[in-house]
Amino acid sequence: MTTEMKFHVLTLFPHMVTGGLLTGVTGRAAEKKIISLNAVNIRDYTADKHGKVDDYPYGGGAGMLMQAQPVFDAWKSVTGGRNIRTIYVTPQGVPFTQKTARELSRERELVFLCGHYEGIDERVLEKVVTDSFSIGDYILTGGELPAMVMIDAIARLIPGVLGNQASPEEESFHNDLLEYPQYSRPEQWHGRKVPEVLLSGNHKKVTEWRLEQAKQRTSARRPDLYRKYQEKQQLIKRLAVHKRNNIHMMEGLARGQAEILYSDAVSTVLLHNRRCKTCMAIAADEAAGITIAEKLPEDTELVMVSDFCLKELLVQRRFKAYGPYVQMLYTRREVLPVRYRDIRPLTPDHLPYVCGRYCDDAGGPGVDSEYIRARIQAGAMYGAFAEERIVGFAGIHSEGSLGMLFVEEPFRRQGIAAALEACAVNRMLEKGWTPYGQISAENTASIKLQEKLGFYRAEKTFWWLEKTLANST
Repeated sequence: MTTEMKFHVLTLFPHMVTGGLLTGVTGRAAEKKIISLNAVNIRDYTADKHGKVDDYPYGGGAGMLMQAQPVFDAWKSVTGGRNIRTIYVTPQGVPFTQKTARELSRERELVFLCGHYEGIDERVLEKVVTDSFSIGDYILTGGELPAMVMIDAIARLIPGVLGNQASPEEESFHNDLLEYPQYSRPEQWHGRKVPEVLLSGNHKKVTEWRLEQAKQRTSARRPDLYRKYQEKQQLIKRLAVHKRNNIHMMEGLARGQAEILYSDAVSTVLLHNRRCKTCMAIAADEAAGITIAEKLPEDTELVMVSDFCLKELLVQRRFKAYGPYVQMLYTRREVLPVRYRDIRPLTPDHLPYVCGRYCDDAGGPGVDSEYIRARIQAGAMYGAFAEERIVGFAGIHSEGSLGMLFVEEPFRRQGIAAALEACAVNRMLEKGWTPYGQISAENTASIKLQEKLGFYRAEKTFWWLEKTLANST
């Protein structure tokens, strides 16, 4: 089964598209078959013997219009009439944003339609186009450059495109902050010196300086983004009153993965992680729970709750409940010792092994082979090896929690599980995250392992709820 993300571009200039995208990062991703690019020449589908694809518009007016027939036939050649998301690149479209890129990166196949001249016959647009996007309020000579911009922005969010060390899941437009200023050699250039803090070797001070610079730059240049950043920071402070119970929400906000959909007080909050179609919610009472349930986005697949009344409300709405779970968190900033020699990131070759031991009901809601494949490609799973054979694994879930811990029976009680967990914890600490995870309340062995490693236990009980087919119909 292929995992390639397929991009089809309907254009009058296919070489322009391939020349721009089959180089650099996207070119390497195509070589690795993480993405594929199919640039289709619309002229190949015209019925005109001279290759003509345009004509004068009815009603008069300047310029020429691309005809419906060649556009439709080109579209049909790549879709076969299937319902594939088709994007028309036009100044009249809605603004293309990072959120849009994240949403589109979840598709398995996309078609981009590039217009020219005065546009395209409206009838074919109505028939095939599902979305219209613009990259700015200005006019270009054609849709190829905007299509290439969008494809580049989408492709870099696909696991494996940027490589394990630069996973796009770990960013969100710099968490609503513009990037801080950066410097390289020489230390002094044209009378301007690199800021002393960057030469100090003090990583804590460097991090603090960069955050402050990012805040100042965002406040000055993008006050709209800065207001969103401030709103998240204020909510994090409110949630921190009950840190053990709310760490999953605090981390979602702090890492830039979660957006605030609703919040009236610290006791009623709804967050949405668009990338993994997951919501996290707390409700003060049943009335607040009804409000939360009604505000869940249509594409929500999973919901995490810690209030029994909210759990029951969602079950009544045909969500399937998993749990109860215990939430554990590691609040110290000290790295954990990894007392096992051979632990390394997993590769796609290990997918069958992991799926054979984890992709079932025991794996939890939302866990299947495609999910595991994406976690491996994101560099978020680690394996323990004995004589070059994998004997266990652990990882970091897409919403940011620790999990997926497994060790073969003959290799248990040897410290391998603790080493795997420590490896994942240390990676999270490197990124400035607070490690946390949810464990089945029945899994006393895993709970004891977390406590031994220095994790604290939340007071509340937690449930995961999965949207059922009956719910979505």
